Amino acid sequence: MDKYFLIGKVVNTQGLKGDVRVVPSTYDKHRFELLDYILLENPADKSRVKYNIDKVWYNKTFVILKLEGVNDIAIAERLKNLDIVIPEELGSPLEDDEYYIRDLYDTDVYDENGEMLGKIVDILSTGSNDVYIIENKEKGELLIPAIKECIKQVDIENRKMIIHVMEGLEWQ
Repeated sequence: MDKYFLIGKVVNTQGLKGDVRVVPSTYDKHRFELLDYILLENPADKSRVKYNIDKVWYNKTFVILKLEGVNDIAIAERLKNLDIVIPEELGSPLEDDEYYIRDLYDTDVYDENGEMLGKIVDILSTGSNDVYIIENKEKGELLIPAIKECIKQVDIENRKMIIHVMEGLEWQ
């Protein structure tokens, strides 16, 4: 099965000539400049349509895309609320000890003593570091900062993470 990365969402039009306004969901919004094309995906049925990128520019926090064949506001209006995805092979390359956020969801989390704490159910981006939300049906949620002092080992292949629960971190 093919894998895709979600890198943004078309939220509106920009001007009258068919440009679309995008809220990026990637750490580096400038990565759109490295792409020749994107796939617009309907969230309801996961159908995808390929669009070549003619131009990338920015307006405040938005990425503005001029897509080939989208030449007026009427066509651009039909693209609103579509997700922007790219095939996995166009994703940013990883360094050693790096992993894609999407691969962390549903990972089993253990403390250093081997006790199962729960699963990662969500990830918050705070600016300085991510925060992993670990859910345990009996204890609630535990928020763990994604810093070297807490994250001791990540095994993506086996969906397992070992953490150090720092003093002051409590179940909510």
